[in-house]
Amino acid sequence: MKKTLNLIKNDPWLEPFEGAINGRFTHTLSKKNELTDHGKQTLSDFATGHLFFGMHRTKSGWVFREWAPNAEKIYLVGTFNDWKEEEAYTLTRLEGGNWEIKLKEDLITHGDLYKLSIYWKGGHGERIPAWATRVIQDEQTKIFNAQVWLSEKPFQFKIPHFKPNTDPLLIYECHIGMAQIEEKVGTCNEFREKILPRIARSGYNCLQIMAIQEHPYYGSFGYHVSSFFSASSRFGTPDDLKALIDEAHKLGLAVIMDIVHSHAVKNEVEGLGNFAGDPYQYFYAGDRHEHPAWDSLLFDYGKNEVLHFLLSNCKFWLEEYHFDGFRFDGVTSMLYYSHGLGEAFSGYEDYYNGNQDDNAICYLTLANELIHEVNPNAITIAEEVSGMPGLASKIEDGGYGFDYRMALNIPDYWIKLIKEKIDEDWKPSNMFWEVTNRRKDEKTISYTESHDQALVGDKTIIFRLIDADMYWHMQKGDENYVVTRGIALHKMIRLLTATTINGGYLNFMGNEFGHPEWIDFPREGNGWSYKYARRQWNLVDNKKLTFHYMGDFDRNMLDVIKSIQSFQDTTIKEIWHNDIDQILAYQRDELVFVFNFNPMKSFTDYGFLVAPGTYEVILNTDNPLYGGNGFTDDSIKHFTNFDPLYKGENKEWLKLYIPARTAMVLKKTQ
Repeated sequence: MKKTLNLIKNDPWLEPFEGAINGRFTHTLSKKNELTDHGKQTLSDFATGHLFFGMHRTKSGWVFREWAPNAEKIYLVGTFNDWKEEEAYTLTRLEGGNWEIKLKEDLITHGDLYKLSIYWKGGHGERIPAWATRVIQDEQTKIFNAQVWLSEKPFQFKIPHFKPNTDPLLIYECHIGMAQIEEKVGTCNEFREKILPRIARSGYNCLQIMAIQEHPYYGSFGYHVSSFFSASSRFGTPDDLKALIDEAHKLGLAVIMDIVHSHAVKNEVEGLGNFAGDPYQYFYAGDRHEHPAWDSLLFDYGKNEVLHFLLSNCKFWLEEYHFDGFRFDGVTSMLYYSHGLGEAFSGYEDYYNGNQDDNAICYLTLANELIHEVNPNAITIAEEVSGMPGLASKIEDGGYGFDYRMALNIPDYWIKLIKEKIDEDWKPSNMFWEVTNRRKDEKTISYTESHDQALVGDKTIIFRLIDADMYWHMQKGDENYVVTRGIALHKMIRLLTATTINGGYLNFMGNEFGHPEWIDFPREGNGWSYKYARRQWNLVDNKKLTFHYMGDFDRNMLDVIKSIQSFQDTTIKEIWHNDIDQILAYQRDELVFVFNFNPMKSFTDYGFLVAPGTYEVILNTDNPLYGGNGFTDDSIKHFTNFDPLYKGENKEWLKLYIPARTAMVLKKTQ
């Protein structure tokens, strides 16, 4: 009798699609057997392309290899031969479309620039090697070249085997280049010296770094990748990035990378677009060749050579740079032939209707297995909007193996609420449902906003709440109603989102203190200005301004979450909601969370049925320390009141004064 996968056992609504789910599961097992020679090697053994291809120093000199099956002749050109095509630098064709050249040690030195001059039937072009681990751009000509990188003293990690303590996972999403206050591209060293201490003090335990892989256009935010094995030289050298990661580990911060395997930039000279005269070497042919919305190319996950390239890429970043995992970008685009564009995803049948790319699903599953094989403590997160079942379920259960999936519904909900509803129409029951609506067998990363909401063309929560008044009324003593309302709701929205997690919580750099500006990278339309591609830390540091209220609250909110062991795994129990009063209360472990979203009414002796005992306020959005009015005395202990009606339920009344538009956290102390 065929065993039913746990994915289906845990969700009977999936039973009609058991055939499709089993088909994907067996497809992955079959592909794994093929890649590992039926178990004679591991996936990690297979994913070693970066050790074979590219430029490598050996005991006898140098060896360079490239996969270019459509090429007819290849020259290695660079500063070492004055960029000339010479027979001494001609590559030899090997089996499987691979090419190789071996050179004496003194012919190439550290810092040399190089490219491939490739000839194919009917054409010729210069290309940066696909497996290059160092690519730099000339400041004058803006031309990209690969660079030989051979440190005299290879970087030694001071913490070679870091084990993250992410209980729960609290992510600080960041971008190295725009992390400085100056109007420029920041560096890894500046980030390590100036920003890492801030993040550690703020209470987060994980960095999610964007734009690591080399990308020709800075303003793409790193999502149009050209060189997948090269850390962007804009931010420094490979050793600089390693030092940043090592220092983060020293501070107890895990470091995950925003990895882009969903598509690639169309550039041909810098990227893989037409590598050896074959536009389909790495990418799908036909209608699936280009992404219709992103102006980029789509990997052919059905090719073993492409799987080799991408899986090796995952292993490379884990082993070479000691990243602790990945946030996979654009997973929805990978899962569906339609890329999710125009899809409603209103029922389970939408996940099993033949619109799914089984090759991409197979790749993602294998990638998760590989990553956890290389590092059992690694973290993988899927950025996925459709709600595909099993994405963050165990592979052996029929899932795809991610540790977490992004809860993209939550920021969309908050934006829609702020835009479309007046305060009096905010319903706590809807809020609570939205932040807790998820599959029970999958962990999620909850967040109110990420970098997506901070870009030009969109607005952060604080900007939606306060808008132009941010420029005139953020000084203490000069706050108007718009500002006080905005700061109050900013704290309440974050508190509700962060304290209902079942996995982790994410914040984008600066949003915790209500950074006032959108993100606009240098471009022709803004005169190539860096004014908005930075973070104004001086605002939160200035105690005469109100920004620090939000930053201080955020830090103490995380302290509350971390005060309960495995907070994310504790049961969320709704105590009460009343949409007319706009009151919400729920409990996790010994903590009780109470919200009054009513913009006008404060309530006296508002009662909730809780376990008998003594409760003390440990966090209050209305505390003057966080810009509140201080209408309550939080030093008072709250004793529950006996009610004979609830004697058998072991419940008593906890009665509180709850000011309008405030929230508080109470802890049962006795």
